[in-house]
Amino acid sequence: MSGAERGPGPEEPGGPTVRATGWVELVAIAVGIGIGVYLIAANVVAPIIPIWAGALLYGIAAADLYIAQLVRSRLGSGDVGLGPGRIHPIAVARAVALAKASAYLGAVALGFFGGTLTFLYTLGNDLDAARADRPGAWIGLVGAALLLAAALWLERCCRTPDDPEEQPADTSPA
Repeated sequence: MSGAERGPGPEEPGGPTVRATGWVELVAIAVGIGIGVYLIAANVVAPIIPIWAGALLYGIAAADLYIAQLVRSRLGSGDVGLGPGRIHPIAVARAVALAKASAYLGAVALGFFGGTLTFLYTLGNDLDAARADRPGAWIGLVGAALLLAAALWLERCCRTPDDPEEQPADTSPA
């Protein structure tokens, strides 16, 4: 198979690239999961939401923010490459993968906790179980929103400049 039949490679213009996570797909995931959870809770079984059900989301969001700060500072100062105090380009690619996975997890969790909260509030205040599950669902919903925001920020911090010609020439010795 020749290069023309395969299409452009990674080094050639028009080669594979990673596109930014789209708001439309994240909203579609959150809304779809939310509707699904609401329908399942209303017709089959309502989930039990412990108070700390969404606590893990806060930890992942904090890790994403820490990595975003680290990547942003290293990219901003040009410390990319091999060597002490520098960030390896593969580490930046891994951070992008983490950001995308975190964004999708945040959208799924946002839909889950949003659908659950919608169901719990449609029950009214008549059931003690519904009132008892609301705080855990709110904690999860806020954690999901924070995770989604942190993931999108991490993804943004991993971007490279659009036009490399605008950057000053590297004058370091080879």
